[in-house]
Amino acid sequence: MTSPIRRPPTLSSRPFCVSEKEIMETIAIALLGVLLSSSSTGANADRTIEIHARRFAFEPAEITVKAGETVRLRLVTDDVPHSLLVKPLNLELTATKSNPGETVLKPAAAGNYAGRCGRFCGSGHGRMTFTVHVD
Repeated sequence: MTSPIRRPPTLSSRPFCVSEKEIMETIAIALLGVLLSSSSTGANADRTIEIHARRFAFEPAEITVKAGETVRLRLVTDDVPHSLLVKPLNLELTATKSNPGETVLKPAAAGNYAGRCGRFCGSGHGRMTFTVHVD
């Protein structure tokens, strides 16, 4: 008695197989999404200022920008989640260790604007202050 000849499964009969074309299309769509999202989050900013938050301080604790200047702010936390609130400028930015926060700031009027950490981060939380100087 002879046993039946078994053929190896074809590519189309294997589950979870994708063609090279499908992989390239997926990569192209992902890259396009990254490019579009970066242009909508302030790619036209004049400059970027990175602010580090840690218990219990911002570094730098003060920044200076010009009225009408478009500035991208990037908040990075070095320990626990923090936020940066500057209410007179309608600025609210939150960051976690795995997810820095970014926003675009374009202040209209000169002045000194006080800010603080808006997320309780421990006993020294009240000392976390920040100032935006607008010339």
